[in-house]
Amino acid sequence: MPRAVWNGAVIATSEDTVIVEGNHYFPLESVAEGVLSESDTHTLCPWKGTASYYSVTVDGKTNADAAWYYPTPKPAAEQITDRVAFWHGVTVED
Repeated sequence: MPRAVWNGAVIATSEDTVIVEGNHYFPLESVAEGVLSESDTHTLCPWKGTASYYSVTVDGKTNADAAWYYPTPKPAAEQITDRVAFWHGVTVED
């Protein structure tokens, strides 16, 4: 079962991930409570839309902008609605 791990803690786990461009998008409800905090960072993908970011905090350590999501993805990426993906040192294990 795919799981996202950072700073020695499992921060998300789900059998229902969607893989897009090699990234597992986890359902938001599969993320451990309290590890995500809103970021002011946004980026633009031509086919997915505007991404927003979360920082990940575990045991008092914060990994800035380590997760991203598309609040209103374009139609071609609607399968990632209400899902989050990870990077910046967060390991996703299958």
